[in-house]
This record gives sequence, structure tokens and C-alpha cells, in this order.
Amino acid sequence: MKVLLFGATGMVGQGVLRECLLDPAVEQVLTVGRSEVGIQHAKLRQIVHADLMDLSPIASQLEGLDACFFCLGISAAGMTEEAYRRVTYDYAMSVATTLVERSPSMTFIFVSGIGTDNTGKSRMMWARVKGETENAIAKLPFSGTYMFRPGFIQPQHGIRSRTTAYRLFYAVLSPLYPLLRALLPRHVTSTEGVGRAMLEVARNGAPKQILETADINLAASSAVPQRDRALT
Repeated sequence: MKVLLFGATGMVGQGVLRECLLDPAVEQVLTVGRSEVGIQHAKLRQIVHADLMDLSPIASQLEGLDACFFCLGISAAGMTEEAYRRVTYDYAMSVATTLVERSPSMTFIFVSGIGTDNTGKSRMMWARVKGETENAIAKLPFSGTYMFRPGFIQPQHGIRSRTTAYRLFYAVLSPLYPLLRALLPRHVTSTEGVGRAMLEVARNGAPKQILETADINLAASSAVPQRDRALT
């Protein structure tokens, strides 16, 4: 399987990248972003491209892919709706509409979040924008489109958020992770779980198009635990 990954330097993206590189069924991982991910691997190919609104310079390299994991995201705190929409909706749709022309048989997975509202009724700006993005992606003629709505995500294997506030948040809550997982299993997952679930859904699909945290954990548990021991 050939995988395309956006947002590979973010917390979720780092976890997804790790699981892709660990999986021997993944032949190649192509990352696209403003900077390189900071690691080297025989299966990893990186494209540094800053303008996601114009993918024409790299479009020819986006063919023959089996899955796209769109993990790019940003906190809406302090942002106007226009600015947040550009990063969330406009970037995702620019990527998706380019890919549906170049690799229409692929599976496209969009990382949304718990609380996303695709009815347009929420008072929360970010929830409406995420929901609108989900709806637009769902209409595209890919082989499959899935929306991941994780809740609390525990970073694992040394992965850290690039956002200072989030790093502090996770540092405080990390010791409580086993308790949170036991008390709120339907709302707690991990970077490893999200990555494994994406690979499982890309390979075998899922019974529903929108996957909440419990669905993500179920997909992750269904994944065959094949690993490249060199990275574990």
C-alpha cells in the first residue's frame, strides 16, 4: 500500500507516520508539508511544499496512491472564522479535489474531532467548519471517505505536540491516562491507536463513514499487529 500523509509533523500525524513505517504492508509513505519530518527511512519520501492551495507543481507525484491520511489541523483559539476556514476547509478541499483527479481509487481519511457538527447548527465555529469539511469530502468520488473524530488522544513513543499549551495539558494528564482509559473508554485513544485504525480502515473499510473514538479503538484492535521491529 502507498500512503500519502498531510500533517506529519503534528502530534496525530507523527503517530500515524510511525505506524505506517512500522507496517510491512505499507510499501511507501509520501509526506507533504512545509518542512521535512526530521527522520529518514527507506519507505519514506518527503515533499516540501508550502502552498496547499496550489498543488499543481507537485500534482504529477500524487498519482497511484492507495490512501491519504489528512491529519493537518490547528486550534481555533483566537482565530477568526475566515482564517480557521482557510486552514481547515480550504486546505482539505484543495488537497482532496486534486487527489480525486489523480488517484480516485484511493481511500481518503480526514481527521476531524469529537464534537464536530455536520448539521450546521452548532454555536461553536470550529465544529461547524469541521462539519462542513466532512460533508464536502464525503461527496467526492473516492473509493472510500472516512471521518475520524477522536476525543482525548494520548501521545506515545516520545511523540509531542508542537503547541506549548497542548504539551502542558498532556504532561499534566499523562499520569492519569490509564485511569481515563478505564473510566472513559469511549472517549480516550492514543496516537498509536489512531495510526493503526487508519491503516485498518484504508485496507478493509469500516461499517460507518464517521468514526468516533470507540470506533477508532475498535478498528485499531482489529488491525493485524505486524511490525517492523527495527522501529519499535
